[in-house]
Amino acid sequence: MSRKLDLRSGTPVWSAYRSPSVPADRLTRDVKTDVLIVGMGISGAMMAEALARDGHSMICIDRRGPLRGSTAATTALVQFEIDQPLIRLARMIGSDAARQAWRRSRLSLLNLRERIAELEIRCRSAGTPSLYLAGNKLGASDLRREAEARREAGIGASILTRQRLKETFGIDRAAAILSHGNLVLDPRKLTSGLLNTALRRGARFYAPVEAIAVEDNRLGVTVATRNGPLIQARHLVLTTGYELLDIVPNTAHRIISTWAIATRPQPKELWPLAAMIWEASDPYLYVRATSDGRVICGGEDEEFTDEERRDALTAQKTDRLEEKLGEMFPQLDAAAEFAWSGSFGATSTGLPIIGTVPGHPRVHAVMGYGGNGITFSQIASEIVSASIAGSDDADASLFAFAT
Repeated sequence: MSRKLDLRSGTPVWSAYRSPSVPADRLTRDVKTDVLIVGMGISGAMMAEALARDGHSMICIDRRGPLRGSTAATTALVQFEIDQPLIRLARMIGSDAARQAWRRSRLSLLNLRERIAELEIRCRSAGTPSLYLAGNKLGASDLRREAEARREAGIGASILTRQRLKETFGIDRAAAILSHGNLVLDPRKLTSGLLNTALRRGARFYAPVEAIAVEDNRLGVTVATRNGPLIQARHLVLTTGYELLDIVPNTAHRIISTWAIATRPQPKELWPLAAMIWEASDPYLYVRATSDGRVICGGEDEEFTDEERRDALTAQKTDRLEEKLGEMFPQLDAAAEFAWSGSFGATSTGLPIIGTVPGHPRVHAVMGYGGNGITFSQIASEIVSASIAGSDDADASLFAFAT
């Protein structure tokens, strides 16, 4: 039923930090619920917390277990800035839609920050500015147009000239856009915090449980599991990350392989404000710091799904990431203490696909998260919870499956 992938390999940096455990029971008999969520990573956790807050009875299942999929591989640059620049997205989907997609991304990031604070989830969350560096996709003049487009959309953006960028941050590039209001955090701690909140509100977790067949009609959904028990629900929500179930069309969705490294802690060597950094380049580089002063550097993305080929490239990609990080910040010890690879879904627009699956009104799915997985997971929790409640999210059409 599912298109399975080895979602990650190597040792992600988050293994250096303990996160709260999330208990899950064995599924030994048929069960019923309002909502069944398949997938217990960051997307499933946000969905579970939102739906539990709304008072739904809920079951979550995962074929591996809580936090054991791709969540641990994310570098957790939690940005409202979408992979596709606003000026390019406007040419793809129209100026009004592009501006609204960017505004919704920013709003959802603010909502996530508020939820973390309200629930008192200790996930090393901190606000941070970001630098979008000129590269081989957008040069200095393009970045000036991009900054102006963002300001016209009501999104703050400042242009840094080469001189100011070098004086302020020690980076030698033609230009950069400076933005404020993004987040860095520990994704495993956030995921476990959200899942445990849902548990306290009555959610039931079962793992390892693999869904193998879905039958649905206008009244509900029945999911068969590999070990035999059936799960009946009024709604099914698929938050399976980059492993798509066959019921979900994937015509606009492709799989990308990526690599990342993390250095030893070196807080005294960090650049000013520890701003997160990413490039207008292909392949692009992204850099952030952890709360204890490690530097996470990722990128070198390639479009393929062969896990063996991806993993065979890890040593070469690690060397390249160390080299690029050392060139950007010569004062750093760029040697990798952790190195890992992963796979993620992407779309041509950089926007996620969120909503009911065509022809299956009680099956909801989210996919194509690109580099904004955590921010888009928040958007998904808002859109899907509204749909299940019988109301319309004003921005649902921006992210809906093509019909």
